[in-house]
Amino acid sequence: MTRPLDEGSVLEPRTFTVTRDHLRAYATASGDHNPIHQDEEVARSVGLPGVIAHGMYTLGLVGRAVTEWTGGAEVLELGCKFTKPVVVPAEGGVEVVVAGKVSSVADGRVTLSLEVTSEGVKVLGMPKAVVVA
Repeated sequence: MTRPLDEGSVLEPRTFTVTRDHLRAYATASGDHNPIHQDEEVARSVGLPGVIAHGMYTLGLVGRAVTEWTGGAEVLELGCKFTKPVVVPAEGGVEVVVAGKVSSVADGRVTLSLEVTSEGVKVLGMPKAVVVA
């Protein structure tokens, strides 16, 4: 836990491995059974480089990192733009790294500016979280 979260503090990056099993479990839990998240042939037929992780699953990993950094503080905002796919190989998995810093602390709120990458490529645009201080 990084509390207290001081403005300018750099947060220890969190690394998550995403596998096809994770995608199947997420599809079952969310009801999102789009075949681009399960079937290599379908994913490639629509121009993707392979099976990709659900965007909301990736954002969920961001939420997990925020929870770890803040010790479970109440999250007021969590958002991003989905800019690049997280390609998940059939064997093994792919790492998603969530890094960030405290960009401001004001009025009982802590704003976290984040960076989310997979294989060195930013996969989320402008990710940020706001939590109760």
